[in-house]
Amino acid sequence: MKRRTFIASGAVLAGGAWSAMPLAFAQTKPEQAKVSIAVGGKNLFYYLPLTIAERRNYFKDEGLDVEIADFAGGAKALQAAVGGSADVVSGAFEHTLLLQAKNQYFREFVLQGRAPQIVLAVSKKAMPNYKSVADLKGKKIGVTAPGSSTSIMASFVLAQAGLKATDVSFIGVGAGAGAIAALQSGQIDAIANLDPVMTKLERAGDIRIVSDTRTLADTKTVFGGNMPAGCLYASQSFITKNPNTTQALTNAMVRALKWLQTASGKDLIATVPEGYLLGDRALYLDAWQHVKEALSPDGLMPADGPATSLKTLQAFDETVKGKPIDLSKTWTNDFVKKALATVKV
Repeated sequence: MKRRTFIASGAVLAGGAWSAMPLAFAQTKPEQAKVSIAVGGKNLFYYLPLTIAERRNYFKDEGLDVEIADFAGGAKALQAAVGGSADVVSGAFEHTLLLQAKNQYFREFVLQGRAPQIVLAVSKKAMPNYKSVADLKGKKIGVTAPGSSTSIMASFVLAQAGLKATDVSFIGVGAGAGAIAALQSGQIDAIANLDPVMTKLERAGDIRIVSDTRTLADTKTVFGGNMPAGCLYASQSFITKNPNTTQALTNAMVRALKWLQTASGKDLIATVPEGYLLGDRALYLDAWQHVKEALSPDGLMPADGPATSLKTLQAFDETVKGKPIDLSKTWTNDFVKKALATVKV
């Protein structure tokens, strides 16, 4: 693979060399104006900064023509990037670690979420006598897509209780109305999903929450530290060949994150597509209050975040256990730092 050869040659600016890279890129026009971004479940709050950047024309302001392809889950979006049909992924940071374990080098360059926002819950109807995570053995757990961050979070919670991912069946149910219908109709016994889906199920009295990562405190309780979540990441070769394009993407995302820090509920409702609201504006705004602090205020990766993510995967994923993962090659704050110095909402 060209990408692998490029990495191995040492021609890319990775690790220490990348960290030493000056922040003063010549910010002229993007090398690649048309950019395709793959995302898994665009309607979720997990990816809200991406929607804001798109809907408020922040990408266009940076000279970019961004095309966003929405998939059922993050694992599907990842496949699009690896297969070459997408330039960038808006997805979970831990996928950069899973890729490196397979000798594929992708790097996060702007963080969207500083907490996963994922909730694991059981169906009150299917499991009325639920007592502990051990009761999930042999059950069907609905996730956005097998291999996505929802199944990763659920697998970690299972591992903490002494269960393996193979002790349950993960069923892909998407991230919208289909996920709600799957639980309410009894197709699944439990669900790992995000807001606004989980708030809607909770309000309806359909679920009992097992584990919640919508706040920073809850996230640290579950994972033992800061757990980076949604981000924009791309192959190292794309970033190296397109530093201005990468900077432009980062500028737009940082601008979106800053806008979200002060946006009113009315502003939010007026900006997102009607379909995101699941037919209930009040519920959508309540769900927003649940997850607001989970979004990054500035796009910066927390210092302990990558290590927490790796520790999580090593708890249950055989493809990562024992592999020499170089965390310094999976993320950079350089583009965000420049954006923070120049971008205004």
